[in-house]
Amino acid sequence: MHIFDYSFLDNGLLPAGIVNLTSTISALAALANERRNNNQSVYTQLESIARVQSVKNSNAIEGIITTDVRIAEIVNGNSEPLNHNEMEIAGYRDALDEIHRSYKLLPVSEETVLHMHKVMLNNANYAHGGQYKAEDNLIMEVDSSGRRTIRFKPIPASDTKEAMEQLLLAYIDARNNANINQLLLIPCVILDFLCIHPFSDGNGRVSRLLTLLLLYKSEYDICKYISFEEQINYARDAYYQALYESSQGWHESKNSYISFMENFLMTLYKCYKELDQRFSTINGKRLKKNERIEQTVLNSILPISKSEICRFLPDVSVTTVEAVLGKMVKAGTVRKLGQARNIKYVNAKYVK
Repeated sequence: MHIFDYSFLDNGLLPAGIVNLTSTISALAALANERRNNNQSVYTQLESIARVQSVKNSNAIEGIITTDVRIAEIVNGNSEPLNHNEMEIAGYRDALDEIHRSYKLLPVSEETVLHMHKVMLNNANYAHGGQYKAEDNLIMEVDSSGRRTIRFKPIPASDTKEAMEQLLLAYIDARNNANINQLLLIPCVILDFLCIHPFSDGNGRVSRLLTLLLLYKSEYDICKYISFEEQINYARDAYYQALYESSQGWHESKNSYISFMENFLMTLYKCYKELDQRFSTINGKRLKKNERIEQTVLNSILPISKSEICRFLPDVSVTTVEAVLGKMVKAGTVRKLGQARNIKYVNAKYVK
């Protein structure tokens, strides 16, 4: 059986790019928290939007779909599910809501994982909800000609409970190690969960719920306001490729977690980028054009280019954007970074 051991995260030999990205995300999280404290009403709107998108996209990844109108009605409790797909969608809504509401009280344990699975499948009346798989399963893919191949062979059903016990104990051990960054630990745990594949169905959706739980417990709440599931769905081919690469040699404990870690961190980074855009859009609805440009730059946690501003504000001309940016630079409220076509602008208070 695979040996669950995350001590390699404490050896200081990780790629510099990954270490730098975790530092960037930590800084972005601190800035986002500061902005949230000063803009509670905007973040309340963002949370409402993200909730719908998370339910929609996590199910869509598994081929469980309905119309956007029905998604919104089900998530917001304005309609009961009308068919099997909608029952599955309502189940993810319930599990997601419980994590949002009670993550501080939910221990990272087998009981919690089984409970999330049961809640998620409860609306669809599955008898096996909250139970580990009773039979061995395979992860298969189908090519364009319809030919099936085995992509990965998970842990046998008979070994599932022990594997889950070892996984969660290894997580707790690593979580209590102050030298291990939680942003590096979480994707390793999720990869191992997916390689165990403990349920007969619903593994992908539970993995995303578990990701949110671990992030929230590590004080990264970006996924309340920007859907992590949506970002995965946007680039699902890259996600599955990273999963494939990091699962090679897993049973022999010879796999490398690096590809999956990189994909996880880039997905989280994209969430912060998306937060900038949506915050500016919602926060600037009642402002004049020049004020909207100013707010877009000042509220952007990350440096932002002129073309990005124009994309966020499609009704504002390039000339107006250039004029406002020039005034802001002259006034010292923003700083220019880079040269020529690579110039970006950032709130001066974020530049040391």
